[in-house]
Formats: sequence, C-alpha cells, structure tokens
Amino acid sequence: MHPAIGHRRGEKYIRTWQMEPLAPALLKAMVPKGVDVAFFDDRMEAIDYDAKTDLVAISVETYTARRSYEIASEFRRRGVPVVMGGFHATLVPGEVARFADSLVVGEAEAVFPELVDDYRAGTPKRVYRGTSRPRLAGARPDRTLFAGKKYLPIGLVEAGRGCHFKCEFCAVQSFFSSTQTRRPIGEILEEVRAIDKPLLFFVDDNITSNMAEAKEFFRALAPLGKRWVSQASINAAHDEEFLKLIAASGCQGLLIGFESLAPETLKRMHKGFNTMGGGYEKALRNLRKHGLRLYATFILGYDDDSASTFEEVGAFCEKHRFYIVAFNHLTPFPGTPLYERLEREGRLLFDRWWLDPGYRYGMVPFAPRGMSAEDVREACIAARKRFYRPASILRRSLDREVNARSFFMWSQFFVINGLIRREVSERRDYPLGDERFEGELLAVDGTSGLSGLPPLALPLAGVA
Repeated sequence: MHPAIGHRRGEKYIRTWQMEPLAPALLKAMVPKGVDVAFFDDRMEAIDYDAKTDLVAISVETYTARRSYEIASEFRRRGVPVVMGGFHATLVPGEVARFADSLVVGEAEAVFPELVDDYRAGTPKRVYRGTSRPRLAGARPDRTLFAGKKYLPIGLVEAGRGCHFKCEFCAVQSFFSSTQTRRPIGEILEEVRAIDKPLLFFVDDNITSNMAEAKEFFRALAPLGKRWVSQASINAAHDEEFLKLIAASGCQGLLIGFESLAPETLKRMHKGFNTMGGGYEKALRNLRKHGLRLYATFILGYDDDSASTFEEVGAFCEKHRFYIVAFNHLTPFPGTPLYERLEREGRLLFDRWWLDPGYRYGMVPFAPRGMSAEDVREACIAARKRFYRPASILRRSLDREVNARSFFMWSQFFVINGLIRREVSERRDYPLGDERFEGELLAVDGTSGLSGLPPLALPLAGVA
C-alpha cells in the first residue's frame, strides 16, 4: 500500500507527485513463495477496503502519516491487521505503533520475510527491528506491481542508500546514522538493462557520497547508453575526473542542494562544505562545462533570512538559468537535529504538524526569526511563480550550452517546467489526509482519534 499525502474532495492528485514507488516493489521481492500480493497506490486509484486480504503493509513518510493512519483504520475496522514501516515509523515509532498491529523499525530487508512468515503461522511480533545496515546485494524490486498504473515515464533505480553528511534538517542522516550502503554494480546494471523508459532516476540520497565507488559505477554504466538523473552534493563539482565520468555515463542532470547563498547559514545547516573549492560560481562553471543540467534546491526561512534573501536567491537562479528550481521553506522533520533544536527553543507552532487538522501542505510549522511564518510561506510561493513565469521558462530554454544541449532534454524542459508551474497553485493548502475520510482514527488499543499519543522522543525499547 502506497499512501498519498492527502486528497482534496473532487480533485485529481497532483501529477508531478506520481512517480513509481520503489519501497512496495522491494517488499514484493522479499515476500516468501506461496503468498499472493496485491498493490494499491492511493495517489491514483481507489483502495478496495473490502478486498479479501490477510495483512496490509504500509510504508509511512512524515507527510503521509495522517493518510496512512486513515487507511490503517479502515482495514483494522474490518478485522485486517496492519503492519507499518518506513522513515516515519523509525523516527517516531511510538506514534506509528499506536495505529499498527506490527511495526518495522529500520530497513526492512532483514526482517520482512520473517514478519510475513510469523503472520502465516499466527505468531506475529509487535515490533520487528533491523538492528544494523543490511547488505543490498539481491535487493532488486519486483516491478510487476506497477503493471497498468500510469506513472510518470521515469524508471526509478536505487544504486546506494544513505548519505555520509550530517545536515541539520535532513531526516536521511537521522534514519541511516550518516552512513551509506551500495548495491553490487553488476546487479544495478542488470536492472537498468531491463527498464524500458526514456529516462532513469537513480534515487540515491547522494550518488556521490562514496566517490570512489561512484566513479567505478559510472565507468561500468557508460556502455549502456542510458539517460539518467540523480541527486548529488556540490562538492563533487570540483572533481574533474568525476565530471568527465558522469557526463560520459549518460547523466542528463543532477539535483543539488544549494540550500542557501549565505556562508553563515550553511554552517548552521552543517553544510559548510558547499562553499569549498572556490564556492558556487566555480562549481557551476565546472558543471556547465560538462553540460550537466541542474535541479537546484533552496531551503528558506533560516534565522538570518529576510525578504532580500528571496530576491537574491531568485536572481541567482535566473542568472544561472537552472533547468528547474525548488524554493522550499525550512521544515522541521521529527527525529532531526533541527526539530530538536526548535523544540528546545520553543519555536514549534504545532505539537505534531503532520497530524494537526489545521496544518496544510506548504505552511511553515515553526516561528522563523527574521520573518513571520506566513511571510516565509508567501515569499516561497512568489519565488516559484517568478521563476516559472513564461518569460523565464522561454529564456532558460534557449540556453544552448546546457538546457538545450540535447533535443530530448530540451523537449522535456517545457513539459517539466509547465507541470511545475501548474503545481505552484495546485499544491497550495493541500490537505494532509483525505478530506473524504469520515469517522476517527482507530488505535490498536481500541481508542479513537489522536489524543493520548506518546512523546516523540519515546525510545525504541519503549514500544510495547
């Protein structure tokens, strides 16, 4: 089961949020023989709550937590047990355990087959813990789950998992304890050969986290002639060998977290490495020389940010004619150093923003210092509107050195920018949870609603 962030009554789900999900396909590959599996993607189809089933598995993210609990409540009212795992289940296990018959904490590879066998035998445990980083050898998703579903035409592949950096705001470093594991290169290449999509997306949190292994992978990938994109840290832009190898391997673009233009803010984020090697301007010259398109992301609303910060960032993005840009406000995710700091400082505006009925997607759930929460929110929306206005899209499309370097990526440029332009208004005030959901959430202890939730800091050993 893959939950949506939420649903507006009478509206279709946002198209840019509909890429194929790897987690359910990985779980399908781990299911023991003799077990039938059905898959529902809440983003694009109605869930059949009355379908005959013995167990429901849901991967929970912070943004999908409320919707996950709604889905679980519907099945549990029908007597069907529910198991939950994923990022949110590991970062706030006490909360998730309240709505799940069984909880998977950590990565599922080491425990999911055992969990399924336990349910078949009628002896399920309350908690299944992956106590160490699993080896990713053999972790190949079963994509038969996706048959007949109209996802965006991008093939998602995992080459590595985790990141060595310790950015204050990032849930990835909290979940994986700032480590990375990688799959065997031969297995990745075998999977890539079998995917018939015009573009691949290596979903690694940071494909360059282990530079030596990344270079080895790019050398092996190059002969396949695939087009691909991924996520990387900007320090890699100062390694000439890396840039040559990644371009030769078919890389069409990279998502790079610039986050801020202010060195002091980057230090607070624990991203001071962004300014190494001569800073952004030199890094961008290096990337441009090799024709690498950029999906640049910024996080706005840190303590020293003001209205002029948004203007400076917007001008910087226009100057460098980025392929696409995300102007995101700072969001404190539970389990991160950022959340803990803002909680200590008394600056959180919601007890648990992801569950609060007054919260909507895009709201700033804490009190910034230099601007109000609403001003930060509106400034982010305004920045998106400016960058994706028709004149900006046209001007950036004419960048022959990078954006129009290949006909394929140039033609996709208009589709992608057009979708994101439409999304600016579509996602404003988007609900977390389904507006059509009736009744209350059903906890495993038989109580209803969200009252009585355990503290967020509940240790794993405290999950009964």
